[in-house]
Amino acid sequence: MLTRSAEITNLLRAWSGGDAAALERLSEQVYNELRRMARRYLKNERQGNTLQATALVNEVYLRMVDVTKVDWQERAQFFAMAARMMRRILVDAARARDSAKRGGQAVRLEFEETALLCKQPDRSIVALDEALTAFSQVAPRQAKVVEMRYFGGLTEEEIVDVLRISPRTVRRDWDLARAWLIRELRHA
Repeated sequence: MLTRSAEITNLLRAWSGGDAAALERLSEQVYNELRRMARRYLKNERQGNTLQATALVNEVYLRMVDVTKVDWQERAQFFAMAARMMRRILVDAARARDSAKRGGQAVRLEFEETALLCKQPDRSIVALDEALTAFSQVAPRQAKVVEMRYFGGLTEEEIVDVLRISPRTVRRDWDLARAWLIRELRHA
């Protein structure tokens, strides 16, 4: 019997090969994990936020269906892409709310100390996105490690598989990115 990870990888490959039924089976396999990712992001948003985890997952699905010509290699690659899409959706929503209010309350996030970056809570997702975007210009691989680990919830082993680097490199990249982002967010 295939492991769950291998089954997801096979479904991804079948879907990218044109098997429409594979997408439905894939959805059943990954839905709960995507909802967990979405709930983790949304639990830190300000009260009164209208975006719900189900809506965020549905938006990710809509965007994923439009993704073509991806050579799916593994489950972790799928969740890394889903994490990137969730990040974009949340940042776009935060910017839209902020611009609609003309300087009003931006979406605020509380980062858990173990989850990512800083000892000071209430950092804006927009500020994090801008810092991470700037960091990706200086250190693209390290920025991907942050995106996969923080936004995607991928484990160190999954990041190793996606980026094809050693576990030690992932840890070094994480430490470098964490220090850089803490410094940038303190000055934001």
